[in-house]
Amino acid sequence: MTTIAPTGTQHTIAAGGFQAVITELGAGLRSLTLDGRPLVVDFPEDQPPLGGAGLPLLPWPNRVEDGRYTFDGEDRQLALSEPKTGNAIHGFSRSFPWRVLSRDDSSIRLGLRLFPQLGYPHVLDLSLRYALGAAGLEVEVGAENVGATDAPYGFGAHPYLSLGALCALDDALLELPAAQWIAVNERKIPTGRHDVEGTEYDFRTARPIGGTELDTAFTGLERGPDGRVRVTLTGPDGTGGVELWAGEGIEWLQLYTGDTLPEGHRRQGLAVEPMTCPPNAFRTGEDVIRLAPGERAVHHWGIGPV
Repeated sequence: MTTIAPTGTQHTIAAGGFQAVITELGAGLRSLTLDGRPLVVDFPEDQPPLGGAGLPLLPWPNRVEDGRYTFDGEDRQLALSEPKTGNAIHGFSRSFPWRVLSRDDSSIRLGLRLFPQLGYPHVLDLSLRYALGAAGLEVEVGAENVGATDAPYGFGAHPYLSLGALCALDDALLELPAAQWIAVNERKIPTGRHDVEGTEYDFRTARPIGGTELDTAFTGLERGPDGRVRVTLTGPDGTGGVELWAGEGIEWLQLYTGDTLPEGHRRQGLAVEPMTCPPNAFRTGEDVIRLAPGERAVHHWGIGPV
């Protein structure tokens, strides 16, 4: 009897000492290494991803309060995919198998035609291209509205950055060029925006994470001359690190230290989630992209060594 892995077919790409494994289910990033050194927290082939590890989040990231939102005057109800909070979370795409559109040794492009779902009566052609090069991994995320009506859209990704055996997360140095953080209630729904100045959320200058517990969205991002924002995680002496970058149009980052994961998985890595819109965006409308029929949105992000 042939058994199928919980995440389906595993697609391996490699170049310049980098190797990545992409899953059929959800088009997720199961592992990323440089000369055998892990850059993300991986998971075994015979297990599903824990805590959303490595998954793209489409057509919205994070939570929608009560799963309810209004678009063009129509009240909609999404499935409550996070029962413990009574919210809808992280879109639909992680639950479907993606087909290979093209590939070579160092890159792969996968696609998914997302048909109407409960509370989301639209048709999107989604695509993800993972490519390895001299600087590491670059991901291109595309969404085209192939339906007949305007569609709300947002994108997120959920990699956990890893320092491997270099040091514990508490001892790692985090640099996060974000000026504002978002407070949330007990259901993880935003209650206000605050400056990081003078708070435990100020990582604009690299410093140890320590005991800080993060499940927090940040904005007010400072970009480099190339238009990219960079988040770095390094060892106590500033070496052996990993960096996540996000391109134009990605104005939000969610950081999560994994404190609510099952025992044995907590604080094993740092989720750094690039997002085009904040938590509860479908409800508030903030930074939601409106895709007209025939329109396409494209975003880029990536991971590499420091």
